[in-house]
This record gives sequence, structure tokens and C-alpha cells, in this order.
Amino acid sequence: MRRAVELAARGLGSTSPNPVVGCVITDASGTVVGEGWHQRAGGPHAEVHALRAAGTAARGATAYVTLEPCNHTGRTGPCAQALIEAGISRVVYAVPDPNPQASGGAATLRAAGIPAEGGFLQAEAEAGNAAWLTAVRLGRPHVTWKYAATLDGRSAAADGTSRWITSPESRADVHRLRAESDAVLVGGGTLRADDPHLAVRGIDGATQPLRVALDTRATLLPTARILDDAAPTLLVVGEDADTRHLPPGTEVLRLPLHDGRVGVHDLLTALYARGVRALFLEGGPTLAGAFLEAGAVDRVIGYVAPALLGAGPAALAGAGITTIARAVRLEITEAVRTGTDLRITAVPTTAHKEH
Repeated sequence: MRRAVELAARGLGSTSPNPVVGCVITDASGTVVGEGWHQRAGGPHAEVHALRAAGTAARGATAYVTLEPCNHTGRTGPCAQALIEAGISRVVYAVPDPNPQASGGAATLRAAGIPAEGGFLQAEAEAGNAAWLTAVRLGRPHVTWKYAATLDGRSAAADGTSRWITSPESRADVHRLRAESDAVLVGGGTLRADDPHLAVRGIDGATQPLRVALDTRATLLPTARILDDAAPTLLVVGEDADTRHLPPGTEVLRLPLHDGRVGVHDLLTALYARGVRALFLEGGPTLAGAFLEAGAVDRVIGYVAPALLGAGPAALAGAGITTIARAVRLEITEAVRTGTDLRITAVPTTAHKEH
């Protein structure tokens, strides 16, 4: 099952709005005879890839799957039926399918006389499929907030310069995270200060995420790097924003304003409707604070550089936290070196329990 979880991760960034799934098939002696993972939305599911690799060796074999085999016909057929027809004798899965349209695969297998057992390495499989599971359970994209800061918590110097706080290895790692996401989001402040490009670089075969620019008054310059054709771009503005200065063909999403700001959940609802399941938040401290205040941050990834600035903007601002009792407590799930920096991954403890 751990191998199936590893295989599932290969689909990150290319399967949305579907989940990432891995499958390993072993014969009666425990020898692996087939492996597969869900490679892209609309393509064969992990079980089908693994069954094709196993061929006739699938008869009498055991299938290990990270998600309960689906029980419905969409762009592909039901995997539960494919396993039955291939002669699989036992199915072990990690996570029960929470999607009511596709669940019930285990019951279908049992009705056909095939033992189907769930819950094996469930926590590991859920962590690898967090974006899709969050989207199914909450009806909005899973949000990862990424920031880079010095050891004293500054995201830029007093004069506004921030290139480069972190090491080349950390910056390359961010491109990997972008490639695993469906969309990358920045706000107007970051657009004006940094003119970010946000496309994935240095990763062969990467699916470019949707670049989302939240610019309430449409102050974005028509020469902004985010408007090139390296990746798709969506400009999110207020209802009355004047966008006539933008290049023809620029895709614009107009949303209502609340106290002069686009609502976080209005934006998440619109992105969810577009099929975004994994949102990578790269905006500055104000946008991050708005998402945190809205309870819409599911994972935090901080790149902490061994440097001190003493002054300059903090990594987070305006999160509505006024007392230590309201601090958002996090559970650190990983701490690793990236070049000279430390990359810390953490999840809010309330979100961790909810998911």
C-alpha cells in the first residue's frame, strides 16, 4: 500500500478535478505483477492501468488501492467492475470514497464475493490526496499558503526588496509545488511590487497551473509578465473595475466587493466551479491574512532563510488575530533542509481534525 501511495503522487497536478490514486497488484505469493496510477483526468484510472500491466496474472491476485474503487460510469467505466471482470480475488484500499456519486465500490466487490477491506495506511493516503478530499468534503479548493521569510520573520527588507531571501534550491522547490497545484494565486500588492511570472519552470512535462491574479481595481499593467502565454491566466476584479486597458483576450472574472474587497469564499467558490481543487497561495502578507481570517488555509509551507533584516513587512498581516488566545495553532508535519534554508510544512490543528 505504501508503494501505491508513492505511485498516486505521480499524478499530482494532472488529474484535477479527479483524485490522485495508485494501485499495486500482487499474485498469491506476494509478487508484484502490475502497477498503475491515475495519470490525467478523463484517462484510465489507476486500477485499469495496473490490470493492463498484470494481464492474466490478475486472476486470483490482490489489488492494493489508495482510494476505494469507484462504482460509477463517468468518462471511464467503474473500477469495481473492472476488478471483478479481471478475476481479482481480494481488494485492499486505504481511504473510503467520500464522493456519493462514486462510492459503493467496496459493497459491489463484496456482493460479487470478493473481500474488500479498507483503512490500510489511511492517514498516509489521505495526506497524499488532501486537495481532492478537502474539495469533496468542503466544496472548495484545498489551499496551501507558501511564504518565504528571514529568521526574524521578514518577507522583504524595509525598502521593499525581497529578491532573493531564499536559496536557489528553495526557489526550485516552489516550482515543484506549483506543478502539483491546479492554480497559483497572488494579490494586487504582489503584482505591483514584484511583477511575478508564476509559471512552472525547470520541471519536464509539468502541466502549467492557472495563474490567478486578484486585482480588485484592475491596476495591472498590460505589460505584466503574468499576462504572457506561458500559462493560462485569470484576472479577478471587482464588479465595476475598468479593464479596457488590458490586452485583448485577457480572461477576467468579476466578483462582488465586500467593504472594497473580494470575498475569499466567493473567490474559492468560483475557482472550484472551474475545476480547481489545489490552490497555491503565493500572495503577500495581506492576502494571506485574509485567507487565514476566513478559515481557508489548509496547509502552510514556510521557507525560512538564515538571514536577519530587523525591519520590513512581516510574512503575515491582517489575519484578525488580536490576542494570543486566538492564535492559529499548527501541527508541524515536516521540517527539511532546502539548500541553506529550512522548509517547514504545517497544518492548522482545527483543519487537521476536520479533514
